[in-house]
Amino acid sequence: RPLIPAALRHEPRTNRYRALAAVTVAAAATCLVFVSATGFSRTQEPELSLYSNFAQRSGMGATAISGLSTATPLSAFASRGVARRVARGIQEYQSLVQQPHQSRMRSPRQIERLSHLRPAAGSNDGGYDYDLFVLGAGSGGVRASRISAGHGAKVGLADDLAVGLGGTCVNVGCVPKKLFSYGSEITQDVADAKGYGWDFAEPSLSWPRLIENKDKEISRLNGIYESMLSNSGVDLKKGRATIKDAHTVEVNGEEYTAEKILVAVGGWPVIPDIPGKEHLQSSNEIFYKKEKPQKPVIIGSGYIAVEFAGILHGYKSDVHLVIRRDSILKGFDEETSAYLLEAYEKQGINVHKNTEVVKVEKRGEDDYLCTLKDGSVIESDFVLAAIGRSPKTTNLGLENIGVELDKKGGIVVKKDGQTNVPSIYAIGDCTATLQLTPVALAEGHSFADTHFGNNPRSADLEDVATAVFSHPNLGTIGLPEDKALEKYAKIKVFKSEFRPLKHTVSGSNERSFMKIIVDSATDRVVGMHMVGAHAGEIMQGFSAAIKMGITKKVLDSVIGIHPTSAEEFVTMRSAAYEKTREENTAAEMAVH
Repeated sequence: RPLIPAALRHEPRTNRYRALAAVTVAAAATCLVFVSATGFSRTQEPELSLYSNFAQRSGMGATAISGLSTATPLSAFASRGVARRVARGIQEYQSLVQQPHQSRMRSPRQIERLSHLRPAAGSNDGGYDYDLFVLGAGSGGVRASRISAGHGAKVGLADDLAVGLGGTCVNVGCVPKKLFSYGSEITQDVADAKGYGWDFAEPSLSWPRLIENKDKEISRLNGIYESMLSNSGVDLKKGRATIKDAHTVEVNGEEYTAEKILVAVGGWPVIPDIPGKEHLQSSNEIFYKKEKPQKPVIIGSGYIAVEFAGILHGYKSDVHLVIRRDSILKGFDEETSAYLLEAYEKQGINVHKNTEVVKVEKRGEDDYLCTLKDGSVIESDFVLAAIGRSPKTTNLGLENIGVELDKKGGIVVKKDGQTNVPSIYAIGDCTATLQLTPVALAEGHSFADTHFGNNPRSADLEDVATAVFSHPNLGTIGLPEDKALEKYAKIKVFKSEFRPLKHTVSGSNERSFMKIIVDSATDRVVGMHMVGAHAGEIMQGFSAAIKMGITKKVLDSVIGIHPTSAEEFVTMRSAAYEKTREENTAAEMAVH
């Protein structure tokens, strides 16, 4: 930093690196020439390593140091014209120092030669500390920060580390959940193995070892996130940030200004307001529980509740799932989610429908009594509240500067993420977008490209595939049947329910279900849904076809991979039924 004149300190980071790289190369060349001139002898020619952090970021390859390898001997300097390139780099550096922001008449050749030194899109001349300051180091915040920095923006990022770098997904969400899910499948694999001739003792579980190994992996990922931010040039501040005005944030008592502020603070588990709520735990805590829950009560019917019901059942817990309605996974295809719920009940998961926990009493250490709406009680050693998540926007300072919030505390944004305060933006779970990690990543990347990469765009949230890592998995892409009928006048529905080949020998009664929804008018496939092993992996592939507008005729022309479950999607020839919007409306009215 002392080598960079004050005139350059508010230049975008990329330009500062280029300027310093020019000085570095010049200094290195000068020292080596001086050693030769003063008569010092050497037995081996020195090597000039030009792949330091500065040189990598400098972009000087086209001017000052092009043609040099990672180990260029001194004798090659003259033939490579290094002196000429160094001199050119110094001239460019001096021109920046003298007139960093002034436009001067240049020849076309000069303009081409200096084009890589132009300020990045979005660089500010308003004297702000940063071009961009991001609140939240979760998936969306980290992606927006490092991509913006890569485009040349000066970026600050703050996180309170309530769960750790990487946010919910890395620490208490997708990643540890999937690790737990893998582990919980072992009991079924052991049972299936007997049908294939394997005999061995019943496996025993060391839950503390699972937690220890999970913690090691999460710690490794935390380190990777911190390294990514550091290597990208993002200025990470560990502390809770609050917004003071449209261009100012405060972290750990220090104030920082920025041309743009991006809020990416994510969400936080909701705890139901019932007597004994202090005894409820959330998905944040279950990943650190020292002992396996033996008789958990899980409150909720969404992603988290359904996934943990399957996970803990796989770990041989006596699971009780309490749901307010008679169905799970609101917003998914109803027939598909009903199929999964039926599978859960067949496996032995206790599902309490059309009720809710109204009180929790603690009787002793890990000993609770849960009272349901109908007066019945369930004894439990662990009560998991998984009724949803709310935006983590409380006491962030948004209300003080007039940022509009919805009734759930979510930040109201336009399609590009801009709030009603022009300099403040928001992405991810603290808005009303789809609550999925890949969505936050896409929104963060789009924001960075739009504001600092000269590539205006927004995340495409049509036909987003997703999976529930239940046992068996549920995967989906496109519209559920009810939404398809709202959008299209008539649809065709193709279905298949079967026993996978694996279980014809394993002895398991697990079955798979697949469903295709087609717009009758255009033959376009508008929805695909599945319950079965590896549904997430299978639906990821079909999601590309849906995005490209595949028709049922084209889908039928695909030759399947045999024998697989996935081939069933390309062999359904006859529609189970065809339904119009009017027929569906009449049927719903008759039910009600």
